[in-house]
Amino acid sequence: MSQRNRWGLPLLLVITVALTMVGCNRKTIYSHYEHTTVDGWEKTDTLEFCVPKVGKAGRYREEIGLRTNISYPFTGLTMIVEQQVMPSGLLRSDTLHARLMDDEGNVQGRGVSYYQYNYELCDLQLQENDSLTVRIRHHMLRQLLPGVTDIGVTLRRIAP
Repeated sequence: MSQRNRWGLPLLLVITVALTMVGCNRKTIYSHYEHTTVDGWEKTDTLEFCVPKVGKAGRYREEIGLRTNISYPFTGLTMIVEQQVMPSGLLRSDTLHARLMDDEGNVQGRGVSYYQYNYELCDLQLQENDSLTVRIRHHMLRQLLPGVTDIGVTLRRIAP
């Protein structure tokens, strides 16, 4: 048996198992991004995310994702994030101060000309069959923010 054939099947098996483990993150129950307009993110443009009913009661961590490009003119971004849990109607509002650059002016996100940032927002205690509506708007002095391309919400189950 040749050296190539001897290692081919075990290597393929290892790669398949690794990809399956990475691709099946059952703790992430929701992850979705909304695009902003090409001209920029308007102050009056509230992005809404509708998280479907959760299957299990427990603690969930909410994360906000942000994508910008090189035309974003500021070192930070302030967002108002409102969450409403249904059917209880519980309403929660958070202010997220997203720091995009360090003190030396280096970009903190991942990427080259488009940058990805992720910020943990809060932990929520949800009951079985609770759903969540998340609304996000920017809270900057400027009405139109160029360079903000996408805003996202991710919800992960962290504990029973």
